[in-house]
Amino acid sequence: MKQKKTHLVLSFAALAALAAFVTFVARTGYGQAQTEAQATAARPLALVPETRPASEPAAATKPATTTVEKDASLFAAAAARNTLLKYELSWAFGGKQQRGWYLYTPLISRMLETTGGEAAGDGFAAALSRWQKSSGLEPSGVLDGDTLYRMVGEWQGARLKHKAHARPEELLLAPVSDFYDPTRPEALRHVERETYAAYKRMLAAAAADPSLGLKLTAAGELAPEEKFFKIVSSFRSPEYQAQLRAQSPNSGRAGLAVNSPHFTGRALDLYVGGDPVETKDTNRALQVQTAAYRWLVQNADRFGFRPYYYEPWHWEYVGTATAANR
Repeated sequence: MKQKKTHLVLSFAALAALAAFVTFVARTGYGQAQTEAQATAARPLALVPETRPASEPAAATKPATTTVEKDASLFAAAAARNTLLKYELSWAFGGKQQRGWYLYTPLISRMLETTGGEAAGDGFAAALSRWQKSSGLEPSGVLDGDTLYRMVGEWQGARLKHKAHARPEELLLAPVSDFYDPTRPEALRHVERETYAAYKRMLAAAAADPSLGLKLTAAGELAPEEKFFKIVSSFRSPEYQAQLRAQSPNSGRAGLAVNSPHFTGRALDLYVGGDPVETKDTNRALQVQTAAYRWLVQNADRFGFRPYYYEPWHWEYVGTATAANR
């Protein structure tokens, strides 16, 4: 009897030990791993991070190439091309071979409404692309030969259309103080009346602009020693023009015109620096950098004047209504 009781006690002890062991296992490794696996499977997929090597970004985080980025890349390439063509583009005007378009950057920038007066950079290429598109050209942002010829066509098309010789009553004698050469003879100081009035208004605006640093009299007019903006040449008779051509037989079509706008009295050669009317590239390169020339590019149309792009000094009065339609 005593042995049976002892056996039962041992059996109960064994069962208790087994139960304790099972409970211990459930609370440790195997049970924990199983619980975490079940919990992970129950999480929403969007909240489960994907583990990748640091050098391999997730597909969802790779930025897509936008239209803006593509345009920026194209304009950067166009800017590099323009930097080369600015000095190397081969083209011709008036029977004369030309190289590059750097001499016309102030006019080009004004046409494109860009700042700085220089043709360079992505912004210039972007503005040129817009202008090309509006002009029916391929919007490449590259100022190539086709684009330059289209610009030249617009500049030339904005000049005087009617070149009838001025009648004596349409002319007035301008004072010698308005001229670059203080000894210019009276016969060469005539100007068409409306043109002269517009010139004096433009001159007053230039004199009032402190950024130009012009030398002025107490009355606010150009001082005798100031040369910028003064008239180099105005009305020319056909006979005088023929005399000039005889003196420069190799001037070509881009030089002294057979049918000159100076015949109208509405064309003025104004001093903008350098040799007053020398067409060599070195001289024109100097002239287009002066404050006087750049001021005219930005302001002359307000007073009715349009440029002859090839000669920085040459400006023609077409009237304020016509000049405003740039």
